Amino acid sequence: MNWFDHLFYIHSAVQTVIVLALIIAIGLGLGKMHIRGISLGVAFVFFVGIVAGHLNLSADEQMLDFAETFGLSLFVYTLGLYVGPNFFGLMRDEGIKLNLWSFAVIALGTIMAVGLSPIFGISMPNMVGILCGATTNTPALGAAQQALQGAGLSGSGAALGCAVTYPLGVVGVIIGMMLIRRFCVRASDLEPRISSEVDNTYIAQYVAVNPALGGKTIADIAQMTHMHFIISRIWRGKEVIVPLANTVIHIDDNLLVVTTREEADAMEILFGERVKKDWNREKIDWNAIDSHVESRVIVVTRTVLNGKVLGALHLRDAYGVNVSRVMRGDIKLLATEDLLLQYGDRVTVVGRPEAIEHVESFLGNAVQELNEPNLGAIFLGLILGLALGAVPIALPGMSAPVKLGIAGGPIIVGILVGSLGPRAHFISYTTRSASLMLRKLGLSLYLACLGLEAGADFLHTVLRPEGLLWVGTGVLLTIIPVLIVGCIALKVGKLDFGSVCGILCGSMANPMALGYANDTLKGDSSSVSYASVYPLGMFVRVIIAQILIMFLV
Repeated sequence: MNWFDHLFYIHSAVQTVIVLALIIAIGLGLGKMHIRGISLGVAFVFFVGIVAGHLNLSADEQMLDFAETFGLSLFVYTLGLYVGPNFFGLMRDEGIKLNLWSFAVIALGTIMAVGLSPIFGISMPNMVGILCGATTNTPALGAAQQALQGAGLSGSGAALGCAVTYPLGVVGVIIGMMLIRRFCVRASDLEPRISSEVDNTYIAQYVAVNPALGGKTIADIAQMTHMHFIISRIWRGKEVIVPLANTVIHIDDNLLVVTTREEADAMEILFGERVKKDWNREKIDWNAIDSHVESRVIVVTRTVLNGKVLGALHLRDAYGVNVSRVMRGDIKLLATEDLLLQYGDRVTVVGRPEAIEHVESFLGNAVQELNEPNLGAIFLGLILGLALGAVPIALPGMSAPVKLGIAGGPIIVGILVGSLGPRAHFISYTTRSASLMLRKLGLSLYLACLGLEAGADFLHTVLRPEGLLWVGTGVLLTIIPVLIVGCIALKVGKLDFGSVCGILCGSMANPMALGYANDTLKGDSSSVSYASVYPLGMFVRVIIAQILIMFLV
């Protein structure tokens, strides 16, 4: 049985892989079970890790540290990459509100920690450690320990307090979300209101009865208004026309116009009459409408077109076609002249079949190339993210510089690359399935390592004289802010439950709870709001930990 011991008990690279794979496989298998309609999903990996650690399974410390770092940084970077394309638009609309709710969670937990310290007789250094564990924020613990060392005090109590409360801090957020869903959530709250699936286009049919338009070209009409629109087709009697910039509009022409929902009514004022027909329903066969005009979705796969402005391609003049819409992931965009194209964009082209063939060759449409994951962008992004996380940021009055860490740096770089990469002609496209797999892989690795580390000394630490008091305090610091702010955000903030879960997970720096939310809720609102609040929330917690040590110790 010597070979068996080498596989499971004698530390090596192979043994580490086998132990982690075993924990993840069992955890993901158990995570599919539903008990009274409740499933923990990927979060079960953490509990299996704790059990494995308690049963004396272990792994090489350096190998475990590598796997944990790689898993967490991979998860947060690919998450940032996924939400990046729509991140800044969301921040303009909802970002401030989401971060204010996150600050409410952070502020309430901090106030409770300061208040409970004298009540329970827990010293402030130990309470700061308990708070860091309850909010699963190890960068804050590191900052607190540095502040304690600067004051000539030991940081061992803070580290022990964090170790005791960390496992239940991870679980406490999930428990809080379960309780909110059980007692506060209505059926309407489960419908996503913030999502990566955004439709910025609206299709409507108008009859040109405005006498001011007669004899005017489409280019002339576009200059008459500040609104954006694309005329996809013109029906003139029985004739079907693919409009170009110099196409002259006649009175009584039927125009199929692509615009935004907000400007659809204004289009009626411009053109004169709106036809009461729903062109926005799903599964319209556009090619069955006209026999001489074809509508085709073409994928941009020529790398030289990444970051190019749509108007600069002159597709209308060169090929006699119209580009009506652009699909970017789950986002539908109006094909305006100033739109920046990205690799992987799906472009809706309307025109004669022979003209579309030429456009297809120009844009690429090599769909097979998209199925090959762009791993270079992943690893380059990880390098940049980890480098950013390691940069010390000196703040006035702080005894030690603040760092974004292995989670904060990669998620910020992921968001920036996903959103701004095409402007630098950087190809960051990743298929939805590849993105989901990388996120799940990274999170599973992180949770397996976390559970294995926590399980080894969990019971021993808890059974210390002060252990149960610290654990109970940590549970209060985790669950109460989550419950109070979560319920108020649902009722007052008019947010959907998925967005609230993302806020709670981000403010508590808890990717495992986010995994649970994603597994049990439809839509991507949890991931979007998590990415919106996590960087700033994590940064604020690091600063708060140092402030508590500086002024209350």
